[in-house]
Amino acid sequence: MPPKRARASATTTDAPSEEPRADALAPTLDLARSIYEQLDRGEIPRMRLPLRTKQNLSFQMREGVWRLGKAMGTRSARKLDGAQMLLRTFYLVDFINEMARDKKTSTLRELYYISEGWEEAKFGSEDESNLLIEDLEVLCSRLREDFRLHPEENGASVLGDLTIKERNRKGIVKTINCRDDVGDGGYALPFDVEDGKIEFVKTSAKFVIAIECGGMVDRLAENGFDERENAILLHLKGQPARSTRRFLRRLSDELHLPVVVFTDGDPWSFRIFASVAYGAIKTAHLSNYLATPSAEFLGVTASDIENYELPSDKLSEQDVRALEAERTDPRFQTAEWRSEIELMLKNGKKAEQQSLAKYGLNYVTDHYLPEKLAEMGVR
Repeated sequence: MPPKRARASATTTDAPSEEPRADALAPTLDLARSIYEQLDRGEIPRMRLPLRTKQNLSFQMREGVWRLGKAMGTRSARKLDGAQMLLRTFYLVDFINEMARDKKTSTLRELYYISEGWEEAKFGSEDESNLLIEDLEVLCSRLREDFRLHPEENGASVLGDLTIKERNRKGIVKTINCRDDVGDGGYALPFDVEDGKIEFVKTSAKFVIAIECGGMVDRLAENGFDERENAILLHLKGQPARSTRRFLRRLSDELHLPVVVFTDGDPWSFRIFASVAYGAIKTAHLSNYLATPSAEFLGVTASDIENYELPSDKLSEQDVRALEAERTDPRFQTAEWRSEIELMLKNGKKAEQQSLAKYGLNYVTDHYLPEKLAEMGVR
């Protein structure tokens, strides 16, 4: 099951209620209470949580997502490392609840530096603090956004006929159309895109096209592709942020919009698609929340490089190793993906989205995308 998410009304202009946050943070207090009771009984404190190891992960073919298995591990204060991790956990729980009380948020990087004042509990690296936050998500069945923690960067930019209501930092709800009420850069997704923050009002769009490169988003927008094809353009900004992936999942689930992914034609871009459609090992505990299994890969494919005679570059050794790994990656085991990976390895070529400009600035919107979308039954 996806983590439970505290819900808040998005139809009032009053300041947001603190009740949803209190509900979201309740499991952290339950965790602290459990450790306190163990100490009060004179026991060596411990906590159990699912193991997030490769051996305890599996790709569920029917659902098309990564899943955590049932294997559990124990964190105990019996050893120094375990005691330090428990100490860090409760400094983190205290910090999270302090932020909720003071109505503050923190970036992941700020949290790492905050820990410098935690003496023996301070983190040795930002990776350590990030991993502990993920553990807390698993333990409490909540999201780091519920803990008021977020990365430095926000999510994607969105351009198209999608009207939303967004609750701002002051609790005021504003109605925004992602085409008419925004600048050329589109509507910028905040780190929290849940229905307590963003409510979908209406759209005339028939599908969503998630695009890797900003230059290609600009090309489609300048050519009026979103209006002509009734599409929502979403800039992935490379490997998509969690808020981007969650937003796509909500568009798919709540508005029933098909999602197609348009990237460069190389192994790293294939992985961008995989993270959107199937999720990632690192966030397997959030697959039902972040992955959009119905998403389809539009291109650029190895076949496109040949069929459209696109300008290309030679695969590097690193590219080849990545493709070899994708041969055995369970996310790429359909006949179509195996065929495309084998063809790319055989031809030794990769190509960028912008290579379609070989045929002029209108070619991608007048020919390539309409042809590909028609083949997919989306247009």
